[in-house]
Formats: sequence, C-alpha cells, structure tokens
Amino acid sequence: MDADADEVLFGGAAGGGKSYGQLADALVFALRYPKSRQLILRRTFGELEHSIIFTSLQFYPAKAAKYRASAHTWEFLNGSLIEFGYCAAEKDVLRYQGAEYDTIRFDELTHFTEDQYTYLISRIRGVNAYPKQIKSSTNPGGIGHSWVKRRFIDGHTPSEKFLDQETGNTRIFIPSFVQDNVFLMRADQNYQRRLLQLPEAERKALLYGQWDIFDGQVFTEWRNAPEEYDTRRWSHVIRPFPIPKEWRRFRTFDFGYAKPFAVSWYAVDQDGRAYNYRELYGCTGEPDTGVRWTAARIAEKIREIEEKEEKGCTITGFADPAIWNSTGSEEGSIAEMMEKKGVYFEKGKNDRLAGKMQVHYRLAFDDEGLPMLYIFQNCKNMIRTLPQLRYDSVNPEDVDTRQEDHLYDALKYFLMSNPLPSRMPKKPKTTLYNPLAEEKIHSYGRFIL
Repeated sequence: MDADADEVLFGGAAGGGKSYGQLADALVFALRYPKSRQLILRRTFGELEHSIIFTSLQFYPAKAAKYRASAHTWEFLNGSLIEFGYCAAEKDVLRYQGAEYDTIRFDELTHFTEDQYTYLISRIRGVNAYPKQIKSSTNPGGIGHSWVKRRFIDGHTPSEKFLDQETGNTRIFIPSFVQDNVFLMRADQNYQRRLLQLPEAERKALLYGQWDIFDGQVFTEWRNAPEEYDTRRWSHVIRPFPIPKEWRRFRTFDFGYAKPFAVSWYAVDQDGRAYNYRELYGCTGEPDTGVRWTAARIAEKIREIEEKEEKGCTITGFADPAIWNSTGSEEGSIAEMMEKKGVYFEKGKNDRLAGKMQVHYRLAFDDEGLPMLYIFQNCKNMIRTLPQLRYDSVNPEDVDTRQEDHLYDALKYFLMSNPLPSRMPKKPKTTLYNPLAEEKIHSYGRFIL
C-alpha cells in the first residue's frame, strides 16, 4: 500500500492475501482521494464476479459506498469510483479507449498479455495531483508468465524499487507467501500441507513462489539460487571465475538475422563438468528480435572477443549444419563467409530429442547437489531463456520451436559433441517453514535448502 513505484507487482506464492491487499489498497485510495477513478481487471468477467467482486461485497463499508451491480462499480459518497472490468480477448482493451484512471489494478497479471498491459498503461492520466500507478498482483504461471518475469523479476532484487531506463518508469516486485498471511495460517492450518500435495511445478510456484518453475516447462531441473547461496550446490547459476588454461574450450553458434543469433563459449573441467562462461547474443532487447547482423559481422565480433579474451587458447567450434547450405550468394554459405574472417566451425549434431535429453542429463543434480552444467551469471540471456522453454503442443516430447530457443540450440550442439550417459536427477529436501526457527530464509520462498 505504501509502494510509490509507477508499476507495482505483489505476490508470488498462493495464499499471500493478494486480492484482499488489492481491495484494501483500492478502498483506502478511494477514501483518501475524492473523485478519484480506479479500474480493477481480471481476464474474464466470471473470474471477477466469483472472486474479487464477491470479496469486496464482504467488507467494503456500506456507509461510505454503494455497489452498482449493473455498472460493476463502487460509487463513494466523496465522488470516487472503483470500476471492475475484464479483457477476455486482445481487442477488449479498446473498451477503455478514451477512459482516464488514476490507478489501474490487474488481479492475476500473468493471465494477461503484454500488449494488453502496455496499452492500458496509456489510460493512466488526469489533471489532478493524485498518484498515478499500475498495481498488479499474481502467482507465477499463465500465458503472461514470461513477460511478467522479465519486466519485474529478472535481474532485480525483490522489494527494491528500480528504474526502467527505456520507459523511465519505476517498478517494484513485492513477494508474498502464505506464511505472511497470519489470518489464513490461523484459520486453516492445513492449507500449507495441501499445497505440498501438488505436482512439483505447481508446488514450487504456488508454495514457494518460484518464477523459474511453471506448468509446461521443459527443464524442470533448473534452479537459480539467490546470490547469497553461491555454493554451487542445488543451483545452475554461479559467479564467474577465471577459466584455467588447461580446460578444454568450445564455441557454439546458431545463426539468426531477423531472429537473434547465438554464440556461446563453454569450458570443460577434468571431471567433464561444463561451464557456459560467455555469450554473444544478437538480440535488440525486444525478446526474440534479431539485430540483423551479417555472417561476416558476427565473425568479426567473435574474432575481436577471442583475440582479446582467449589468447593462447585452442577453441573448438560447433554450429548448426544449416550454415553450410547454399545461400545463393557469390560469397558462399554462411560457414564460408565466416571462414573468410578466420572463424571456423565443425558441423554440430542436430538430433533434437537426443540433444534435449543431453540437457536434462547435464542439469540433473547428483547426491551432493552438483550438476554437470553451470551457467555464469554474466550469461544473462541463457539464464533468461532456457528455463522459459515450453513443450510443443503438437510434439509433446520436443521443445516448442516458436520460442526464443537460439541459445538452447547452441547448447545442444556443444552437448552432442560431449555426450553424457543417462543420469537420474536428485532433488533437494524441503521442509515446512517454521516461524520460530532461526534458519536463513530463502529470498524466493520460505523454505530450508
């Protein structure tokens, strides 16, 4: 309620009191600012009616406001208005064209698309001096999971306001967990145990508020522990360190022009454990949009990086076999264009299912919590895109190729050149949160590793 960022996201785990928090904040705002206008949205009207509207009828004071069912609005004696709305279809945002609101509130933000969200931001306006904000609440998952995670979660510290340099807006993500909701914990002491009965993906998202786990996720083994847990156990993301000269080094490449190109550098230690220690990703900053570099320009950048950072090191390159196909140009294939610039690759194995299984084997933890693949923290695009990959609805054994899978493809070319035998994944033990214990609380969920 005190958050003053332009865009606020509250939630994460189930049972944290998100809807009550939205309604209480809206009520205080309406009473504090006469003639203010607010809009509370759900994806469908049915969701509105059976959740947030019903809840508001239970505790909004009849002496201060009256609910108009036909208009789906609360009208306050001081002239303030709280309107309930929905956007079932993409075009439904147009029903708010020309409207003005001081605050717009999305209940379950991940149910909305990014286009719906950004369009409705333009409805925040007015000549009064009241705060102008977007305030949202949500759990992980849903069609909007990836863009919400990117906008509010990735690379940012929970409960700390940050500035988006591109838009000039300030944002904040405020996590909540069922343990924070003392009313629910007292009234229903078995609620937390029921959440523990859920399948793994839903349990981690709803009980622990983990944004790296969601329904349909391909690589459910993925874990990115907060920086304070930088022990290399039960986490695939680690701090960078100098790569020893004697370790074998590899470079992999997946070409893209309108889509991003992907170059990844890997090192392998004496135990066969791999480290993704550098990446060159040709993305504009808009997800899955390429910078449109030619093959020659990409090769020149690779040479520049390696001449500066990899002096004296032998690097073996693997790439998508498609780069050896004819382009119809006098310059030859993409591979030939890059060879003219002194960058060479061998043909990578493009077996999609075998490559996918190699990623599973590498991500699997052993009994000590150690995987066979680590990602350095500076490889931000791999950290962003790999855990977001979903299964294909037509071929449920494979990754949906319509996603941002370019670094994933480059990873497979490396792994297929260094295959591992099948490994059974181990899982860290979890325990119920004990508010009386003095354990260190995980910043993405209250549980003990």
